[in-house]
Amino acid sequence: MQLKIMPKKKRLPAGRVALILFLCQMISALEVPLDLVQPPTITQQSPKDYIIDPRENIVIQCEAKGKPPPSFSWTRNGTHFDIDKDPLVTMQPGSGTLTINIMSEGKAETYEGVYQCTARNERGAAISNNIVVRPSRSPLWTKEKLEPITLRNGQSLVLPCRPPLGLPPPIIFWMDNSFQRLPQSERVSQGLNGDLYFSNVLPEDTREDYICYARFNHTQTIQQKQPISVKVISVDELNDTIAANLSDTEFYSAKPNRERPPTFLTPEGNTSNKEELRGNVLSLECIAEGLPTPVIYWIKEDGTLPTNRTFYRNFKKTLQIIQVSEADSGNYQCIAKNALGAIHHTISVTVKAAPYWILAPQNLVLSPGEDGSLICRANGNPKPRISWLSNGVPIEIAPDDPSRKIDGDTIIFSNVQERSSAVYQCNASNEYGYLLANAFVNVLAEPPRILTSANTLYQVIANRPALLDCAFFGSPLPTIEWFKGAKGSALRDDIYVLHENGTLEIPVAQKDSTGTYTCVARNKLGMAKNEVHLEIKDPTRIIKQPEYAVVQRGSTVSFECKVKHDHTLTLTITWLKDNGELPSDGRFTVDKDHLEVADVRDSDGGAYTCVANTTLDMVSASAVLSVVAPTPTPAPIYDVPNPPFDLELTDQLDKSVQLSWTPGDDNNSPITKFIIEYEDAMHEAGLWHHQTEVPGTQTTAQLKLSPYVNYSFRVMAVNSLGRSLPSEPSEQYLTKAAEPDTNPTAVEGLGSEPDNLVITWKPLNGFESNGPGLQYKVSWLQKDGDDEWASVVVANVSKYIVSGTPTFVPYLIKVQALNDVGFAPEPAVVMGHSGEDLPMVAPGNVRVNVVNSTLAEVHWDPVPLKSIRGHLQGYRIYYWKAQEGSLKRNRRHIEKKILTFQGSKTHGMLPGLEPFSHYALNVRVVNGKGEGPASPDRVFNTPEGVPSAPSSLKIVNPTLDSLTLEWDPPSRPNGILTEYTLKYQPINSTHELGPLVDLKIPANKTRWTLKNLNFSTRYKFYFYAQTAAGSGSQITEEAVTTVDEAGILPPDVGAGKAMASRQVDIATQGWFIGLMCAVALLILILLIVCFIRRNKGGKYPVKEKEDAHADPEIQPMKEDDGTFGEYRSLESDAEDHKPLKKGSRTPSDRTVKKEDSDDSLVDYGEGVNGQFNEDGSFIGQYSGKKEKEPAEGNESSEAPSPVNAMNSFV
Repeated sequence: MQLKIMPKKKRLPAGRVALILFLCQMISALEVPLDLVQPPTITQQSPKDYIIDPRENIVIQCEAKGKPPPSFSWTRNGTHFDIDKDPLVTMQPGSGTLTINIMSEGKAETYEGVYQCTARNERGAAISNNIVVRPSRSPLWTKEKLEPITLRNGQSLVLPCRPPLGLPPPIIFWMDNSFQRLPQSERVSQGLNGDLYFSNVLPEDTREDYICYARFNHTQTIQQKQPISVKVISVDELNDTIAANLSDTEFYSAKPNRERPPTFLTPEGNTSNKEELRGNVLSLECIAEGLPTPVIYWIKEDGTLPTNRTFYRNFKKTLQIIQVSEADSGNYQCIAKNALGAIHHTISVTVKAAPYWILAPQNLVLSPGEDGSLICRANGNPKPRISWLSNGVPIEIAPDDPSRKIDGDTIIFSNVQERSSAVYQCNASNEYGYLLANAFVNVLAEPPRILTSANTLYQVIANRPALLDCAFFGSPLPTIEWFKGAKGSALRDDIYVLHENGTLEIPVAQKDSTGTYTCVARNKLGMAKNEVHLEIKDPTRIIKQPEYAVVQRGSTVSFECKVKHDHTLTLTITWLKDNGELPSDGRFTVDKDHLEVADVRDSDGGAYTCVANTTLDMVSASAVLSVVAPTPTPAPIYDVPNPPFDLELTDQLDKSVQLSWTPGDDNNSPITKFIIEYEDAMHEAGLWHHQTEVPGTQTTAQLKLSPYVNYSFRVMAVNSLGRSLPSEPSEQYLTKAAEPDTNPTAVEGLGSEPDNLVITWKPLNGFESNGPGLQYKVSWLQKDGDDEWASVVVANVSKYIVSGTPTFVPYLIKVQALNDVGFAPEPAVVMGHSGEDLPMVAPGNVRVNVVNSTLAEVHWDPVPLKSIRGHLQGYRIYYWKAQEGSLKRNRRHIEKKILTFQGSKTHGMLPGLEPFSHYALNVRVVNGKGEGPASPDRVFNTPEGVPSAPSSLKIVNPTLDSLTLEWDPPSRPNGILTEYTLKYQPINSTHELGPLVDLKIPANKTRWTLKNLNFSTRYKFYFYAQTAAGSGSQITEEAVTTVDEAGILPPDVGAGKAMASRQVDIATQGWFIGLMCAVALLILILLIVCFIRRNKGGKYPVKEKEDAHADPEIQPMKEDDGTFGEYRSLESDAEDHKPLKKGSRTPSDRTVKKEDSDDSLVDYGEGVNGQFNEDGSFIGQYSGKKEKEPAEGNESSEAPSPVNAMNSFV
C-alpha cells in the first residue's frame, strides 16, 4: 500500500503520544469483516495461572470469532474433556466458556488441572493457552506454645512470623490486640519474610501482644498467629533480680547499654545470591543490628543504580528495582554503618527471562496466487525454543501444504490457494515459561470496502491535530488515497500524513481545513470510497483572566473571567477555590463571567480558578486572593493603555467587515485613538500591515477588504503616554476570490540566444492575486510584421521563452494576469528584442595619428547597424607592442592591451605608450552578445623621448688626484642615446660646494676617469643621458680622492663613505677622546663632592645637574659656531664616512639608485633657504643640522668636538 508512514525520528509533542499509540494498535492487527469467511480467532481467555475461589463456581473463559462461527472443545491434562459426561460442567451457547457448578455440590480440588480450549471452523482451528486451574488456599497457623521473651535493654531481637503456605502467598503485617499497626522505624522493621526485626530493643518495646497477621486476598480472610510477649529490662532491674544468687563480681556493669558495631540479621554471611525474572520487581533486603542503630546504604559494583526505576523501602533496608532487565544483573552491596564501624554484604543478582515477544506473528490475508510470510521471533534467558503448530497440531505431523515452507522462526508462503487457509500457532518456551500466539492465513479475493461509517462528522479545535478515519478491507490489500472537495487532487504528504490503517492526519488543522474529504480504496478487483466531513472550531480562550487581588477584610471583591469560544459549541464556566468547589455560602455569587465574594474573611484567601469547558476543549485561569487589614489608598498610576480585547467580526461581506472591540484600562490617561492592523495568514503569515485609525471614542470600525485574503485583525490603543501592546488577533476571515486588479510589472523582452525571445516580468504577490489559480497570459507580436498576436497561458512563474525567432528583431509584448475567477484589465504593451548574435562586420578605414611619444589618436568608420545584430555597446581597440618584421609570428605571445569606447564613438585616444616603439592595433565592434571580427592590423611608431636615469653609477679606483666612474646605460633609453653629461663639484670641510664642472661623454662609453683632482677631497657627481628629444633623469654619487700617494684605501664600509684627511686630526684620535671623557667625568665627580660638602648633607639635585651637564655626545653643535668641523674617530668607520644626509647614502657596492638620489641636493639644503643659480650651482650655506642617531651593532658613537666638549661644562 503506497501510504505515508509516520517518520520514526520526528520528535512529537507530549499530547500526541497517546494518539500515535492508538494508531499503532489499530495498525498491528488486520481486522477482517465478520461477514467474510475467516478462520477462528481467540478473543478472550482465562489467565495462564488461574487461581479460583473454592467458594464460588468455576468459570473458565474461552471466546472466539470466525466465519462460519467456530465450535469449541476442551482438553484437560492433555486429554479430551467430555463436558457432556459431567453434569456440573456446562458450556455457554455460541461460546467456549466453561462453567463448573461447585456451589451446589462437588469440590474445587476435583477440577484442578491444565485446561486448553480449541475453536474450530472449516478454515482452521485456534487454541488457547494452557490454563492451570488451582483453588485458593488459606490454611490456619499450626498450634504452638510461645514462651515470653525477656532480654536486656540494647540487645537485638527477631520475632518470627512463619505464616502458613497459601495460594497465593498471603500479605503479612504486625498489629496488637486492638488491631493497631505496630509502629516501625529504622530500629524496628518488618522483613520481606514477615519477621519483625529489632536492631536494638528499648524499654518501651515491652508488650504482650506482638501479633503477626496473614491476609489472603483471594478468599478475603485474615489468619492470626498467637501473641508474643516481650519484656525489656534495664541493668538495674536485672541486678536486683539476681542479687540473691550472684556475688558482687557477677553483677552487670552500671553502664546501661553496651554499644557495638553492626552485624547483619539477614541475610547471613558476607555474600548471597538472588535470581529474578525479567519484568518483575527485584527486591533486595539487608537488616542489621547494632547500637547505635545502623544506617543502610546501597551501591552497585561496577555500575550505577537506574535512576528512574530504583526505589527504597522499609527505611532503606529494602532496595527495589522495577521492570528489571538483563542489564540489571551484577553485584549489589549493602553497607550497614554506625559510629562504631561498618559491615557490608554482597548480593549477586542474576536476571533470567521467560520468553517475550520481539515480533509476534500477525494474521495474514492473501489473495489467490500471492506470497506472504508469518514471522515468530522471541527472546529470553535462556534462549527460547520456537515450535510451530497448524490448526493445533504440531506442524511436523500436520497435513502437507505445497505452498508452505518452514525456515526456523518463519513460515514462507508462495502462490497460495484457498486450501492454504489455516490457523498457525507459534510456541516459544524455556524453563521459565512459554508464549503461544495464533495467526491465521486467510486466502480471499475481495474488492475493497470502507468500514468507516459514511458522512461521519469530525469536529476539531483549530491548530490541533485532526484524524479522519478510513478503516478498510480488501484482498489484495487496497491502496488508499484521500481527496478534499468535489474536484480536489490527491492529498500529498507536504501538510498531511497518511497512516497505514488509512487514517488521514492533519497535524495542525486550520480554518481552511474545513470541508468534505473523500477516502478512496482501490485494488485490482474494484474500488470503494467514503466521504467524511471536518469542521474546525475556534479554540476557547480566556480573553480577560481573573487578576490577583489584595482586599481588606469586610470588603467585596470581584473576579472577572471573560471567555471567547466558538458560537456553535456550548460553553460552561465553573469557578473553583483551591482546586475544589466553592464554599456553599451566600457570600459567593456567580453571574455569567463574574465571581463576587462579599464580606471577605481571612478564610476566603486562596487561589480562585475559572474553568471554561466546551465539548471539544477546556481552558482555565487562576488568580490569588489575599486578605489584609485596611491600608491607605495608593496614588494613581499613569501608563500607556492596556491592550484592547474581545475582538469580534460582524457584517462580513465580500469586500468589507465590521470590527468591534472592548478597550483595555486607560491607566488614568484617556485613549485618543485606536490603530488597526491586519495580517494575511494565507500569503504573508506573521507580517502585520497598517489598516486604519479611528478616534479613541470609537470601538467599532468598518474595514475595506481585498479579495481572497485570510484576514486577521489586531487593535492598539494610544494615549498621551504612548501606544499599548497589540491585542490578541481576531478570528480569521477569508474573503471571496475575484479577478486580479493589476497586471505584472517590469515586463521585458530580451533574447538569451540568437533565435529566442525571453519574456520576463515581476509576478503578483499573493495579496494581489485576488484568488486561487494565479496564471499569466503572455502575448507577443513581431513589430512591423504581418503575423497576428501569439499568446500562451503559463503558471505562476516569472519567465517565458519564445523559440525560433529571427535574430535581434523588435517585438511587442504584453503580460496579463488571470486566476480561476477571470482576467485582469488589458495590460500595457512594451517593446522588446529577440536574441542578439555576434556582429558580422569589422570597423573600416582605421587610421592612427601619433600625437606625441606616449599618446596616439585612432579613428575608424562606424559599422552599419544591420550588421551589428544587437544593441551597440561600443568599440574596442586591441593594441600591443611588436617587433618590426615579427608581428604575425609572435602575436600569440604578445601581451595585448584593451580600451573600450562606449556608444557610437568613432575615435579614441591611446595613452601610456612607450616612446620610440613599434605598435600594432585593430578595432572591433561590441554588442550585448560579444565582439565582432577584428579590423586589419594597423601599425605605427612612437617618436623618441627623453631617457630614464642610468641604471647605476659606481666610483672605483680612487687615487691621489683621480677618480674612475663606471655606469650602466638607462633601462629605458626611449630613443637613440647621443651622449652623457657629467657634472661634478668639490665639497669642503664646512660642507660648502665648489664650482660646478660640466663634461660631455660619448654615448658608447660606460667608464670614464677624471684626472687632476685635489687629493683628500670629497666630490659630488651628477650624471644623466641624452637623446635627440632631450636630457633624461640624473643620478648622483659622492666620492673622495685618496690621502697619500700610495693610494691605500681605508676599509670600505658602504657607498659614499668619506675618506680620512691626509693630516691626522687630534680630535679624531682615540687616546684624545678617552682623555677628554676622563677629564669630563672627573670634573663631574668633583662638582658632586663640592655640592655635598657645601650643603652638609642636604639633598643634592643630581637629576637637574645631570640634565644640565648631559653626556657631551648628545649635545648639538651650536649653530653660530662654524669654526670646528665634524670630528670623527678613524676607528669608527661607520661614523667617519657618513654622507651629509641619510637620504644620500649608497649601497655597499657604491651604486646609486635613481630613487635615492633624486632629491639629494634638496636634502643638503635642509634647514636653510637654499636655492640654485641658473647654471645649476647651489647658493646658500651647505650646513644642514644633523641629529644624533643611536649607535647600532658594534659601531662607535660620533665623537664630539673638543671645544664643544669643553663648553658643555661651562
